[in-house]
Amino acid sequence: MKCSRYLILATLLVSLSFSSCDLERLPLTDLSEENFWNDEKNAELALTALYRGKITNGLEYSVSDFWSYHGLLFMEHLTDNAFDRRGENNDFYKISSGQLLNTNSFIKNYWSSAYSRIGKCNRFLEGMQKMPESDLKKRMVAEARFLRATQYHYLASYFKDVPLVTTVLSGEEANTVKRNSQAEILAWCATEFKEAAADLPRFKDISSSETGRACKQAALAFLGRTCMLQKDWAGGAAAYEEIINYGDNDIHASYPELFWPGTGIGNKENIFYIAYLENYVGCGMPQQVLPAKDGGWSLSNPSAGLFESYEFIDGTPFSYDDPRYNPNNLGENRDPRLDYTIFYNGANFMGTTYRMSPDYEASAKERLDYSSEASKTGFMWRKYFDENPINNIQSYSAVTPVIRYAEVLLGYLECLIESGQTINRSILDATINKVRGRADVGMPPITETDPSVLREKLRNERRVELAYEGIRYWDLLRWEIADKVLVGEVWGAPYPSSTTYAASTKEIDPTGNCRWYVGRRDFRNPQDYKWPIPLSEQNINPNLRD
Repeated sequence: MKCSRYLILATLLVSLSFSSCDLERLPLTDLSEENFWNDEKNAELALTALYRGKITNGLEYSVSDFWSYHGLLFMEHLTDNAFDRRGENNDFYKISSGQLLNTNSFIKNYWSSAYSRIGKCNRFLEGMQKMPESDLKKRMVAEARFLRATQYHYLASYFKDVPLVTTVLSGEEANTVKRNSQAEILAWCATEFKEAAADLPRFKDISSSETGRACKQAALAFLGRTCMLQKDWAGGAAAYEEIINYGDNDIHASYPELFWPGTGIGNKENIFYIAYLENYVGCGMPQQVLPAKDGGWSLSNPSAGLFESYEFIDGTPFSYDDPRYNPNNLGENRDPRLDYTIFYNGANFMGTTYRMSPDYEASAKERLDYSSEASKTGFMWRKYFDENPINNIQSYSAVTPVIRYAEVLLGYLECLIESGQTINRSILDATINKVRGRADVGMPPITETDPSVLREKLRNERRVELAYEGIRYWDLLRWEIADKVLVGEVWGAPYPSSTTYAASTKEIDPTGNCRWYVGRRDFRNPQDYKWPIPLSEQNINPNLRD
């Protein structure tokens, strides 16, 4: 699915008129529905509001939607891949560091945005019952069911047990709904994705004039994800295999191009994505993500953990003790995706050199310390920027992927491993090695077939291939390893040549590699594996109380 100009331009016309409240607590009073559903064009316009959800235009200081750049990409701040410069008191950090409470503003916004889109979908589906039967009606109904199911997929992933609302509710009904179990929600999602996929067009049949509408492969990919949460490995493998067998999608030759304005749209790998459009519904990601030298706030910072997960160019694991490690050029001899994804002290970015070290003068725009508005890890994100001049850093044409074909291939391999299938070189070459063999990546093929070893290689491949796409946190929760990897110190870039490191870092790196100390996470087991329903919702509806 391509969510871009079709969504953005049409949504501007209808997003205010076709609205609903969380769990339908307020009736829809600003839309005359008597004759509205007699016109397919009206229905198509209304459909765009379902795609838009609560995604905001411009700069986002908080989460607005599961698919906004702040809600999707910045979810990486919950993981061992990144750190939010706003610090340990930021609500993102609290979610995964032992401080999660039912008053957390970010989880409240996730909840609100999901149920807002669900409510709109319910109203749309009810209205569509009044429309005469047609192929277009069937397709639009499938789109609405797909979009509604994606929101329940996210709710079941993080909140677990939530109300399953599939009809338009009165205010009284909305205030008394009861929770369904995660298992019930996921089973319902699986059915919805299967049935939606049956009535959606294939990826190859989405014309350029329809950019912004869902395809069969998008629904099947979410079905695959849902099966993985259910540990229905055979079902997940079947869903992913169906996408592969269609042959509509492929690995794009250039990794960076997948995330750039322009080239991120219309390729065969990006199956489902949000494409912001400058000066219409643009995003403020550059303002928050760029370094100070380029006018940004350095808000989102990659971690040493992510940096260390990229292999050497021959496919061997990274080690600071390896002679190929060059502390003066951290991307040398490494997986090319490292330099496609992040940059660091001494690297060239947007035409100038990025300078970040504890040794730099206090007046420098980029200074590694604990008070400057600069990176707190020493790392910054290159992904999503083609490094051409940006006209408006608060309204950028970013492409943020939700489903990529690379994830489909890696998900398929994981389902085969976990279902006990025999893995041979042919399967590896058709999945993980196809991802690693991308034309501008060219990492050596994986030959390991022992499931216990291959599992860890696959998990690392997901980490580096899908870095900063909002997948890592979901993976850590479903693998049930968050309480292992999200406990302990958070480290930043290494500075072995620094003369001021020992005196300026809050903690000395015990490994002797002079990594900058950032902070500490203390993810709790079991409570942090499940987000609490927001207190404001519990206060309204006692049935939602724990």
